[in-house]
Amino acid sequence: MNLITNASEAIEGSGTVTISTTNQYVDEPLKGYEEVRIGEYAVLTVSDDGSGIPGDLERIFEPFYTKKVMGRSGTGLGLAVVWNTVQDHKGYIDVKSSEKGTVFELYFPVTREEVAAEAGEVPLEDYLGHGEKILIADDEERQREIACGMLTKLGYNAEAVSSGEEAIKYLKEKQVDLIVLDMVMPKGINGRETYEEIIKIHPGQKAIIATGFSKTREVDLTQKLGAGKYIKKPYILEKIGLAVKEELAK
Repeated sequence: MNLITNASEAIEGSGTVTISTTNQYVDEPLKGYEEVRIGEYAVLTVSDDGSGIPGDLERIFEPFYTKKVMGRSGTGLGLAVVWNTVQDHKGYIDVKSSEKGTVFELYFPVTREEVAAEAGEVPLEDYLGHGEKILIADDEERQREIACGMLTKLGYNAEAVSSGEEAIKYLKEKQVDLIVLDMVMPKGINGRETYEEIIKIHPGQKAIIATGFSKTREVDLTQKLGAGKYIKKPYILEKIGLAVKEELAK
């Protein structure tokens, strides 16, 4: 979604964003990588016929760099999230850009080994809530809506705030059973700083951490302060439900 949003915003007036997938055998290094594993890959390509990416292509996956250079909508974290996702899958990214357009190719390694049968889904009843009060602190409006909607569906009493500062203000006046805390909120204090202030108000406050990034030192520090499980976005009903249920049971 981040790639498609960037591609559409690179087009002034009318143009085309093309999304395609292909199977590809890679036997030579990709640009920007000293070593690439030879083998089969599923390749996801997102291309546009816009005006190209300004600035240094080598830096576009740095957090906030694209926001500064391109001045587009969003937080400037979109391509950093894409990079982290591909890294999590031990894949690679190839980017080509000119005044005629931009092409992102995402390489995901393929295996022909037999896939082990996945464990059965956890029954919904196992992670339903019973009206416990949950506060979501997330700077992205859509993410707040999704988290609130899921937790409400699971039987929790969910409310949301758009920053760490708002969460602190809220908790000076009210109490909640648990906080779902976004770790990266670039417009103010981050999740770890938020939690540090919250436990001064409510020592031992239960919390789980949500982030679109791989686990970072900030996540580790927040957990050492007393926060519970770390879950990766995007929010999935079972994942957030089990994490909340587990933390509330402690």
